[in-house]
Parts: sequence; structure tokens; C-alpha cells
Amino acid sequence: MATRFDPFQEMDRVLGQMLAADRASAGMPMDLYRDGDHYVLHVDLPGADPGTIDVAVEDRTLTIRANRSGRTEHDVQWLAKERPAGTYARQLTVGRGLALDRISATYADGVLTLTIPVAEEAKPRRIEVQHGSAATSIEAAPAGTAG
Repeated sequence: MATRFDPFQEMDRVLGQMLAADRASAGMPMDLYRDGDHYVLHVDLPGADPGTIDVAVEDRTLTIRANRSGRTEHDVQWLAKERPAGTYARQLTVGRGLALDRISATYADGVLTLTIPVAEEAKPRRIEVQHGSAATSIEAAPAGTAG
């Protein structure tokens, strides 16, 4: 069976993957997972000034901002200057069922960690089912009559 191969399309696909990876790594790459009754979000912020890290929640939008200052050496000849500086921001829309008023945040070794608890009303709960003679029955009154 013959397959059609377009080298330009393949090159475009590979280049697109590389650029997408660069955009993710240049911003704020993150990991998110659920651990029991809370979610954990790890955001890489290497070199961020700890005092500039801001985490805010408004309605269902979680916003993370941080600033990394650029090096300001005077009278030097830069040979390479690839580390980005400036303000970084990332917004996530979060679903219902989270206790957004109880988010905790820590910053260590260039990683911001947010712990987001699941709201009590969203946690799974067991409902007891009665059976046999212990079950109570309720009969509906015929229409037009009062109980």
C-alpha cells in the first residue's frame, strides 16, 4: 500500500510542535492533579521575585502574576541574554465545586504550589437506602382533597 508523504507538511507540523513547546516553556508551565479531596497546581516561576508573586480569584477566574527582574550590570558586553524578564501572568477558569476561599499557596525552589480544596457540597457522599420493613411509605392524597 502506498502512502503519500508531503515533506513540507511534515516540516510545518514539526515546526509547529517546537514553537508550541517554546511558548509553553517561556511562560508559566504548570502541572495540575487531584489528590483526594483537593487539587494541586504547580507553576514554574524560576527566578521570580517572591514579593511580586500575586494569586487572585475573581468569580471563577484564578489569576497568577509574577515578575522577574532583568540583570542590570553596567558597562558589560552581553554574549548571550536569553532569560526573559518582566511580568508574567496566567489565568485559569476554574469549575464549580471548589472552595476558592480556602486556597493555600507556597513558593519554594522556583515553584509556586497552590492547593485548592474541593467544596464540601461537591464531595461525594453516601446515601443510605432503607429496605424491607424499616422503609417508610408515603402515599399521595387524591387530587382535589386536602391531606
